[in-house]
Amino acid sequence: MVRRDRRRRGNVGKRVAALMTPITRIAPDIGWLPISFGNAYFIGRPGGRWVMLDAGLPRRASRILAAAEARYGGGSRPEAIILTHGHWDHAGSAGELAEAWDVPIYAHEMEIPYLNGMSAYPPPDPTIGGAIAFLSRFLPSRPFHFGDRLRVLESKQVPGLPDWEWLPTPGHSPGHISLFRPSDRVLLAGDAFATMDMESWAGLIGGQQMLARAGAPFNYDWPATSTSLKLLAALRPNVIGCGHGIPISRADAARRLENFAARFRAPRRGRYVQRSAKTDERGIVSLPPAPFDPVPFATAATMAAVGMVLGAGWLEEERRRR
Repeated sequence: MVRRDRRRRGNVGKRVAALMTPITRIAPDIGWLPISFGNAYFIGRPGGRWVMLDAGLPRRASRILAAAEARYGGGSRPEAIILTHGHWDHAGSAGELAEAWDVPIYAHEMEIPYLNGMSAYPPPDPTIGGAIAFLSRFLPSRPFHFGDRLRVLESKQVPGLPDWEWLPTPGHSPGHISLFRPSDRVLLAGDAFATMDMESWAGLIGGQQMLARAGAPFNYDWPATSTSLKLLAALRPNVIGCGHGIPISRADAARRLENFAARFRAPRRGRYVQRSAKTDERGIVSLPPAPFDPVPFATAATMAAVGMVLGAGWLEEERRRR
């Protein structure tokens, strides 16, 4: 019995270890932690001041806390949590982490209405096609409410990181930002673009490293998305970390991003392709009309057909019993 209990504990330990992904160094004092299909970044050396960029999906706080403790030591906490934007896969665990560490959460002023419960984001557009567009129909859309933990980013300084600057890169969300360190040209771009193909099922599941559009169904302003991408390409980064995909640290990183920005195009069709959503500091101002989405109707029709078949079978069985 004792041996069996020990074996069980050992198996549990192995499963926990298998689920734990360590923080990976991608540049001096920058760690990358993949969390499901999203990324979080830890900026700062162990033993010194550090900051966390983005907070992953909801209910991932314990995993992030364990990874941070392994990197920085027990009892260590960041100066702040910085959010590139407030979508659920970037801010999902921010509130729980902020409470655990007793630190503030910073975001651009145009993101505040989506982080204090005032407004939902412009709804995603599943009609542009592709894997992430299909999934967007089922992803959370409610705003967060971080209360008095929430702070507005001021000037271009990143709190706790004097060598870094933040840049407004809207398009994916109204107050989206990217972080850049000029001294060695490290770029952390959030969802301004991605380093994986999120629009194909093979790319979304396999995660092969490549430059691609990030979360396209959530891009509410395609001209702004293109402008932001060109701004980041002009920085000629040596290291690129995005919100989705494996970071790039290759000699040709700047050239690859420049070529991608030059080829960047909006989808052929979609709710926000011809007309962008309008937002202000209070949230949504106006939305273009929603295009017809056949999937919910097809799903409902399929379920109705299945129900009819099952019902017919049930009636036939009842007749036989009588």
